Amino acid sequence: METEVLIVKENNIDDKALEGIKRAGDIIKRGGLVAFPTETVYGLGGDGLNPESSKKIYAAKGRPSDNPLIVHVSNMEDVKDIVKEVPENAIKLANAFWPGPLTMIMNKNDKVPYETTGGLDTVAIRMPNNKIALALIEASGGYIAAPSANISGRPSPTLAKYCEEDLSGKIEMIIDGGQVGIGLESTIVDLTSEVPMILRPGYITAEMLKDVLGNISIDKTIIDSTSTERPKAPGMKYRHYAPKGELTIIQGDQDKVVSFINSKAKEAKAIGKKVGVIGTDATKGLYDADVVKSVGNREDESTIAHELFKVLREFDDEQIDIMYSESFDDSGIGQAIMNRLLKAAGHNVITL
Repeated sequence: METEVLIVKENNIDDKALEGIKRAGDIIKRGGLVAFPTETVYGLGGDGLNPESSKKIYAAKGRPSDNPLIVHVSNMEDVKDIVKEVPENAIKLANAFWPGPLTMIMNKNDKVPYETTGGLDTVAIRMPNNKIALALIEASGGYIAAPSANISGRPSPTLAKYCEEDLSGKIEMIIDGGQVGIGLESTIVDLTSEVPMILRPGYITAEMLKDVLGNISIDKTIIDSTSTERPKAPGMKYRHYAPKGELTIIQGDQDKVVSFINSKAKEAKAIGKKVGVIGTDATKGLYDADVVKSVGNREDESTIAHELFKVLREFDDEQIDIMYSESFDDSGIGQAIMNRLLKAAGHNVITL
């Protein structure tokens, strides 16, 4: 299969771009797959109400079939058509955060196939804040099931070239909308619980959700690598975001972290290993390794979220064998950053 790459600028969706997006929508209507940009990461989209499309998504990604897909919509009315009822909390959250990086889990009705929900009686739904994504949803019939557009387990793509690297020849089209804005997947909130529960942290933080709902809980497996509780969302039990090399997170006092990483990098280089380090703007110049990259500024952790997956992909491009990363604050958006880093490292953490 030849994969077409369509370049579209989000701030300049002209008639030619709309024509291309319409073709992409027709591909999805026919049961095909299209990778497309959102404000979080690139998604791999198929018809969310077509069980065969969802099967194709799992096959293209090599994704476990009990890992639910998120259904993307462009308006609130379409939500009402695929759930048993829209909870009052969903309306509150939609008014506050949609379109945006928030996924809400509700009880599905019979229109949503189990192939899309990973066999669950619930469906995850979000409305992306990206003009290309919204236009594609409209062009495709209103319901796009889409996980991240990468091979399962790899870092999620924030640039179209990484969709192409993983999926070229497996899907019909990739819409290249440039680098995404946020860089981490959406926050997931389960609204079927008595108390709404965060199942995946993201740009919409627990504090922001509490401001709207008042009471909210957080799944204990999000950050705690020692928790023995079974994750509530099936997808949470799989390793994700992993680079090809070995990644270890080092946490502790900054001076000790720098000294430890430099020592380990020296040892690894002595046996012929290529070493990469993930630091910040403030610490990048303190490390001695083959490749040292800053993921941003600790004073503005949204910069770190924006760069994290891109940096992990770049380490793969540069064939890094061993990676060390600083740890980050686990509150606010830092919780989402650490959630992704821990999964990328397989919870391989050294505390000094």
